[in-house]
Amino acid sequence: MGRGKIEVKRIENNTSRQVTFSKRRSGLMKKTHELSVLCDAQIGLIVFSTKGKLTEYCTPPLCMKQIIDRYVKSKGIPIPDHNNRAGAIAYNDQMYKELARMKNETLNLQLSLQRYKGDDLSTVHFDELRELEHQLEQSVNKVRARKFQLLHEQLENLKRTEVLLEKENQEMYQWLMSNQIEKQAEMEAQQQQIAMTELKLVEQQPLMNQFPFFGEDLHLGNLPDQQLHTHTYRLQPTHPNLQDSTQIE
Repeated sequence: MGRGKIEVKRIENNTSRQVTFSKRRSGLMKKTHELSVLCDAQIGLIVFSTKGKLTEYCTPPLCMKQIIDRYVKSKGIPIPDHNNRAGAIAYNDQMYKELARMKNETLNLQLSLQRYKGDDLSTVHFDELRELEHQLEQSVNKVRARKFQLLHEQLENLKRTEVLLEKENQEMYQWLMSNQIEKQAEMEAQQQQIAMTELKLVEQQPLMNQFPFFGEDLHLGNLPDQQLHTHTYRLQPTHPNLQDSTQIE
């Protein structure tokens, strides 16, 4: 799950505010150093805590004074001459004007945020309300366009996923059917082989009945009773000598 958006406002709990300040100050110092190193930028950062503790960062090998002097020259702020009272007064006036301008900008930004949230609209005039409504409608249209774009992308992804799943399902079905056909063919071949074997045994059965002694083991005891029946052969006394001997006996 993604992290939820945190409303940017003053933290009322002192402990939580101090912990948040310490964590975010460390992150701010780290990001400032990374920006200075990666982009070769000259950065001066000054942070005062609620207790008045100073934390600063300056791009090496510069010092904070050099960064401030460069800022003053780029902004066109006159450098005060401490030996000249008039110059010091002019410098103070310039600083107060700059501070007042920054305060006004901050106040206007805060009022704009409150108006966008729908807070404190009692002092807003009709023209300002109409302009605010127009801006909000434009913002809503942009938000809706982005939302519909994301929904369309999700729908396209779902369609592609459906096509892939259907293709995989078809391949799986074909694979199962081919395996089933192969198994059925193997079973039919086995059944045909068994039937041929039984047919051969049936064809050989009459020969076995005719020749009961056919086989590896030959035992007279296994012969049928009819074939074991012994016939008594008697000699016919056709010869004279044999007749005499018969009579003598």
